Amino acid sequence: MISTDVLSEGLNLQDATRLINYDLHWNPVRLMQRIGRVDRRMNPAIEEKILADHPDQEDLRGTVGYWNFLPPDELDELLRLYNRVSHKTLRISKTLGIEGKKLLREDDDYEDLRNFTEQYEGTASPDEQMHLEWQDLLAADPELEAHLSSLPDSVFSGKQHTKHGARAVFFCYSRPAHDREASVRDGQDVWSAEAGDVKWYMVNLESDAILEDAARIIEFVRCDPKTPRRVQIDQEKLSAVRKSVEKHIAKTYLRKVQAPVGVKPILKAWMELN
Repeated sequence: MISTDVLSEGLNLQDATRLINYDLHWNPVRLMQRIGRVDRRMNPAIEEKILADHPDQEDLRGTVGYWNFLPPDELDELLRLYNRVSHKTLRISKTLGIEGKKLLREDDDYEDLRNFTEQYEGTASPDEQMHLEWQDLLAADPELEAHLSSLPDSVFSGKQHTKHGARAVFFCYSRPAHDREASVRDGQDVWSAEAGDVKWYMVNLESDAILEDAARIIEFVRCDPKTPRRVQIDQEKLSAVRKSVEKHIAKTYLRKVQAPVGVKPILKAWMELN
C-alpha cells in the first residue's frame, strides 16, 4: 500500500509488518504516528487466520520493521535552511513581496530566508560572491592568508567613508558556539570560536543603526594596499561604539544560542570610516 501522510493517523494497519518513510516529516511525533499505524496490539483471532493462510509469515508476525529515505545532501541543506525560516512572519514577507526586515522581530533570521531563496533559485548569494572575491585575492597573493593569520586580534585601521561627511565603524567579530565534540571529550560544556562563526557589523555614527548585511558592508570597507589610512575618530567614541556592538551581540546572538555567562565574542578587526 502506498499513501500520503494522511494515513499517519486514525487507521489500524496491524496486518502489515513493514513501513517505509519515503519523505521524512520535520516533526518526529508524526513519524511515530506513522509507525503506530502498523505497531498495534494484535488480535489473536486475526493472527491465527493470517498464519493459517500464510504460514511463511510466522517469523515476521509480532515484529515491525521500518526504513527511512534520507534526502540528498543538497536538498537536506535547503530543507534545514527552510525550517529555520518557515515561521509565519517570514512566510508573509516572502508571499506578499514586502521587504522582510519591515516585518521581522529582532530575533528573526532574515539572512536565512535570503540564502534559502538564492540556493533554491540557483543564484549565487552575496556570501558566495564574496568568497569568490577572496579566492581571487589568494590566487593573486599566495602569502596573503598566512600574513592575515599572523595578525593579532583587534587589529585596527581607518579609511575615508564612501559618502562625504558620513562616519561609521566596521567590526569583524568571531562569535563562539557550543562545541559538542569538545564537550563530550572534556565532560563539560565547552564554547569555542572554532565551533562558531564570523560576523560583520557596521555602526552608523549619526543614527547609531547597526548594519549586519555583509553584502552591503563590503561596499564601504573594500580597499586595496594603496588605500590611504585615515584615522580621525577619538578613542573615547570608538570605545563607546565597540561596547554598544558587543551589547548588541549579547542581546541577539548570544541570547539566541543560550550562551552561558562569561562567553563573549572576540573582536578580530575593526575600522573607522570617516
